[in-house]
Amino acid sequence: MSGGLQATAMPDVEQVAVAYLKSVLPDGTAVGTEWPPGLESKLAAGVVSVTLGGGGSRQKPVTADRTLDIDILGATKKQTRDLAALVSSQLIAASGTVQGAARIYGVDETSLIWLPYKASAETDPIPRYVLVMSAVVRPA
Repeated sequence: MSGGLQATAMPDVEQVAVAYLKSVLPDGTAVGTEWPPGLESKLAAGVVSVTLGGGGSRQKPVTADRTLDIDILGATKKQTRDLAALVSSQLIAASGTVQGAARIYGVDETSLIWLPYKASAETDPIPRYVLVMSAVVRPA
């Protein structure tokens, strides 16, 4: 028997965020879902890596809560912090818009943590912030 709401696949928020950030961040900023090859050569312009952190349905099957874990790396702590603030503000600005396959609602910054990355004992730490953002989304 049918009669309820039809299920709709939720958009890939990770890819939506990457495409959006590529369009609004400064040229040269490496944006993707993984750290790029030759990471150290990209630090001067900054690196932003977006990963889906989880989430679930808010109003089945209409909206979903999604969490994005975003690694932000740079050449200096200040540059990295400034880039993290820019990423956060740009994602918050996307609230109420359609980006790719997603209609985005209620974007919030959940946390921002200083967590330098040390590839090995022989290397200096790379400046890194981990930004956690949450958003409510639905298909566009």
